[in-house]
Order: sequence, then structure tokens, then C-alpha cells
Amino acid sequence: MDALSSLQVDTAASYLIAFLLPALDAVIPVLPSETAIIALGVVTAGSADPRIALLVAFAAAGAFLGDNLSYLIGRRFGPTAERRFFSTPKGRAARQWAERSLKRYGTQLIIVCRFIPGGRTAVTLTCGLTGYPRKRFVAGTGAAAVIWALYAFFIGRLGGKAFEDAPWAGFLLAAGAALAISAVVEAARRIHGRRGASRGYAGQVEADNPGEHEADRHELDGRHRLTEPQHPDDGCPGGADPGPDGVGRPDLQLTQRES
Repeated sequence: MDALSSLQVDTAASYLIAFLLPALDAVIPVLPSETAIIALGVVTAGSADPRIALLVAFAAAGAFLGDNLSYLIGRRFGPTAERRFFSTPKGRAARQWAERSLKRYGTQLIIVCRFIPGGRTAVTLTCGLTGYPRKRFVAGTGAAAVIWALYAFFIGRLGGKAFEDAPWAGFLLAAGAALAISAVVEAARRIHGRRGASRGYAGQVEADNPGEHEADRHELDGRHRLTEPQHPDDGCPGGADPGPDGVGRPDLQLTQRES
């Protein structure tokens, strides 16, 4: 209770937490930035103080700074950053996912990755490592920071309103809701990724076996030729060509006998 009550709109610690934790958790993912912003929303749920908007602005500014710091680290210290964050099999998989998704979704991924556990660090660092266009990155992280700050603060205020006399209960409710939303986003990402991989595999199989389809076409052509009616000039059944003495032409042979 004391920890939550100390996070008030009129205390400097609240603004420091709102700015620093979102700024640092891009490169130190274990920092609970979202939890801290939710807590700020809970403790200020019953207040209409206009400085609440300033708290949200501090949170958005911190998130924006953190994303761009991560981009700068990937851009300036590529090999070191890659060894630090992507050296394990899990890290390499995250890097590959981020590269594929950036090619496909671009700025949309930069916004959504804030709601994917571990996605923010993987995407922002990969943007720096691969030289993703800076202007597009700044626009994407700006939008993502504002959306995320409003979302986390709003979730906290909902929990605080639901349990005005029990801030910790409101905090637990809001934090649980945020975890559930993150789980849904992550599940949707995994399902979409599996479907995309299945489609890609099917396309690759078709590309790798063009002879299969060519053989089918040859077989159909052969059947067509077998069932194709003979040309009238072909003469007798079976398509035998008549020789110079009329062999193969029954009508000419009969005439010759009669004569």
C-alpha cells in the first residue's frame, strides 16, 4: 500500500519512474515499465488533476527515447549488439522473425511489437542492425509510444476505479488484464506465423518440383492425341499412308483386280 500511495501526481518520483523505466526497458527488458505505468494509473484513478496528462506524456516520451536508443545501439554497435542479444538459438530465432516481419509489415510491426512480450527489443534492435529507414522508424515509434502510454494508463485507471478502496486489488486486476491482452496478441502472432510458414512451404514445394506439373501436362497432351479423330486425308483406318501402287487403299486394290 505504501509503495502505491507514494506514486502520486504531485511527487517527482512519479515523473521519474514514468520516464526512466520505459526509456530503459528497451535495452533492459526485465524492467517492469508497463507495470509501473499501470500502477500510476491505479493510484490516480480518482483524481482529475490535469497533471495526469503530464505523467502520460512523460511515459510516452520515455518509451520513444528507449526505442530510438535501441535503434542507435543496433546501428552503431551492430556486431556487439548482435552477440549480446541474438547469440542464443532463441535470440537468433527472434532476430529472424523480426527481419521477416519487418519486410512484410514495416511500420505496423513497430507499433504492434510494443504489445508482444520481448518483441520491442527484437524489433527495434533489428531495425538498427538492418538499417531500417530512420524517418519511418521515428514515425512508427512515436505512434507506438503514445498508444502504449495511453493504453497502460487507461488500464490502470479502470482497475483503480473498480477498486477505489483497495488499490492493490485494482492494480492486480489491471496487471492481469494487461497480461491477458499480451497473451492474446502473442497467440495471434504465433498462429499467423504458422499459417504463413505453411503457405511458404507449399509454395516452395511447387517451385522445387516443376517437373511434376510438366509431366501432368505431357500426360494430358498424350491422351488428347490418342482420342483425336484422324484427318480425312489419312486414308484407311490406323492412318497408314498409301504407297505408290495403292497398297493400303482397298478401293484402288479392287479396281486393279477387276481390270
